[in-house]
Amino acid sequence: MLAHPELVDLLKRAYSAEKAAAFAYIGHAASVKNQEEKKAIRQIEIDEWNHRAEVLKIMQQYNIPISKYYEVKFHIIGKIISGSCFVIGWFMPFYFAGRLESGNVCEYFRMMQFFHSLHIHEHDEILYEMGIKEKEHEVYFLNQIKNNKLLPFFEKLFSWGKKGTFNDVDLDKKYPVNQSASYCKSNRKNT
Repeated sequence: MLAHPELVDLLKRAYSAEKAAAFAYIGHAASVKNQEEKKAIRQIEIDEWNHRAEVLKIMQQYNIPISKYYEVKFHIIGKIISGSCFVIGWFMPFYFAGRLESGNVCEYFRMMQFFHSLHIHEHDEILYEMGIKEKEHEVYFLNQIKNNKLLPFFEKLFSWGKKGTFNDVDLDKKYPVNQSASYCKSNRKNT
């Protein structure tokens, strides 16, 4: 087992939270009528299942057990969010998915930083790919709602949107993998 309790917990939480996200996107995709949106959200769901599988490989390498608590907690959360997509309208599932993805970006870069503190660099590539993929998800969801009249209100209330994000990754000016551990040092960037 890794001698880094915060990293171990982050891996366990990320593994289970990816299931919650995938469940949420199942409901989200089913609730939208637009076929292009449906297809994009289904792809994001697939990405989340892939991330879960990759995190599990890392956990297994270090004999980190799956947290039963996180599995139950995030299973319930994911199912509730999935069902709510049918009753809360079109805007809110896109908004909250983008906000969630914005925070998830740093999860993977923090893992990389924690591994580096243990002098482990073998997971850099996959953690980088997952962090960048989460940023792509964030950008997708924001682009769907960026001109919606509700965005300024939600942005003011929930601190995410066109004016602010929970990470400092810029897809137009990406750092290469070997410099990407400098991402998410402060977790919040106003743009």
